[in-house]
Amino acid sequence: MTKDPHETVRPFLVDSHAHLELDPLVKDPEAVVARAVAAGVAAIVTVGIDLEDVEEALKIADRIDRVYAGVGFHPHNAKDVGDGSLAKMEALARHPKVVAYGEIGLDFFRNLSPQDTQLRVFQDQLALAKQIDKPVIIHLRNAYGEGLEMLERAAPFPKSGVIHCFSGDENDAKRALEMGFFISIPGTVTYKNNTILRDIVRGLPDDRILLETDCPFLAPEPLRGKINEPAYMVHTARRVAEVRGVPLEETARQTTANAARLFGICLPG
Repeated sequence: MTKDPHETVRPFLVDSHAHLELDPLVKDPEAVVARAVAAGVAAIVTVGIDLEDVEEALKIADRIDRVYAGVGFHPHNAKDVGDGSLAKMEALARHPKVVAYGEIGLDFFRNLSPQDTQLRVFQDQLALAKQIDKPVIIHLRNAYGEGLEMLERAAPFPKSGVIHCFSGDENDAKRALEMGFFISIPGTVTYKNNTILRDIVRGLPDDRILLETDCPFLAPEPLRGKINEPAYMVHTARRVAEVRGVPLEETARQTTANAARLFGICLPG
């Protein structure tokens, strides 16, 4: 029998990467968070992708205790980084509810910003993240070779970081882990044909795995195609637990502890 997707899981889950500031979730983030809490989600990191988006994310984080923020210029928005943009983002990154710098990185799949611009802005933001002494949230799509090489050149990262929405191969995961990064698993792990990701999940160290929704995108099975939200994380957590051969409660406990350690957040008892 299929379990209720809104069942409460103890210990709580942490959605390490969401976009509560994007449509349609931004229309009522309080209701989104209430549904998440009912489903066993203790905390959510909502991730801004440009200056306007970050400001909205911080408004939500200020209003809702369980919500924290990540800030930075997504590679899609690298083309919009002009004089003074990084200084403005740095000021926002020092907000007390900002727990990470990012998501930043490279996206050579959609190429919404020129690749040379993405490379330059990524390098500048890696330096900024280290300067403000916060972990980095990394976005890589069709650019793992270039992105990991840049991270290796910039290493070490004293506050660590996470490769979010991981879509690389086993060697990519190995390189990220060797730099001390966490690997974050989205709802795509539930997709029938995604055996590569499940094989990687099976071999990840217990202390380096996170869970995320990347909502409103990438809803897990059996909700694929719908608007995703943090309440649906239990489907991803359950599939990860199955793949790793451990109880759901153990996956929740371990990934929650990992998120709290990486982001330095205190969770409700």
